[in-house]
Amino acid sequence: QAQLVESGGGLVQAGRSLRLSCAGAGSSFSFTTWAWYRQAPGKQQRDMVAQITRAGNTNYADSVKGRFTISRDNTKKIVYLEMNSLKPDDTAVYYCNNALGSIRPWGQGTQVTVSS
Repeated sequence: QAQLVESGGGLVQAGRSLRLSCAGAGSSFSFTTWAWYRQAPGKQQRDMVAQITRAGNTNYADSVKGRFTISRDNTKKIVYLEMNSLKPDDTAVYYCNNALGSIRPWGQGTQVTVSS
């Protein structure tokens, strides 16, 4: 069973950068399309913001396109999310999971707070 551990969040000012990491596990890591999701304050749903296929192809939500970059290290079994030019609207708890969001349980997430 895969275990997901997110880290790297924090409190930053608008315009700054953060890099999130997601440590995965399991023999299928390198075959999995991974994604980052976020859950904004007061919202129940998690929205996908970026995904990366096993071949390294990426896709982004319009709200983060051009500012966020997802990458993966299959040897270390880590998925990264580089976040630049952060905005207050990026404030959320960030989670990783596969592209279907089907790995259970979800990790604890990492809080990103962007002040104006």
